[in-house]
Amino acid sequence: MKGILGKKLGMTQVFTPEGNVVPVTVIQAGPCVVLQKKDVDNDGYESIQIGFADKKEKNATKPEIGHAKKANTAPKRYVKEFRGVALGEYEVGQELNAALFSEGEFVDVSGTSKGKGFQGVIKRHNQHTGPMSHGSRYHRGPGSMGSIAANRVMKGKKLPGHMGSETVTLQNLQVIKVDAERNVILVKGSIPGPRNSYVSVKSAVKK
Repeated sequence: MKGILGKKLGMTQVFTPEGNVVPVTVIQAGPCVVLQKKDVDNDGYESIQIGFADKKEKNATKPEIGHAKKANTAPKRYVKEFRGVALGEYEVGQELNAALFSEGEFVDVSGTSKGKGFQGVIKRHNQHTGPMSHGSRYHRGPGSMGSIAANRVMKGKKLPGHMGSETVTLQNLQVIKVDAERNVILVKGSIPGPRNSYVSVKSAVKK
């Protein structure tokens, strides 16, 4: 198990040697710094905590600054833990970059999906509209609220509400290319979130 943090730069396409076009997402993967190692004795579980993208000290809290100084680095904007790693391969203050992954490898990418605000059931849950003709009196509403005898709306009913801004993970995405010099990896297909949003890339758990 291995992982790295990065930033989604956008999408493009590349051609395979056979001439097939492959849509890819460009991810700036690192450089990341190992901020902390957690073990069973002190924390109850094993993981490494890594940070990505420097933050100005005036925008950081004193605990963040002190935590980063233990790793001889600046406070980070995006901090995340990865479990199931071999602790012996990492040291506090160690820098991780895109060379961690290789071409052909499969990864899981997690990010925060685009926020859509407050949406109705047609956009949020893909429900159908009612007849749009005159006199219908039912066009884009949520429809029946369920049984009349319950005297309440049952839990789980698909209703209007906040859509997006959720943590989404896409699994088994293939790494098409790795540019270690520029800390860039190209991943087949799309990943969650808008441009310049932070994502985490880790080894695929189902491969």
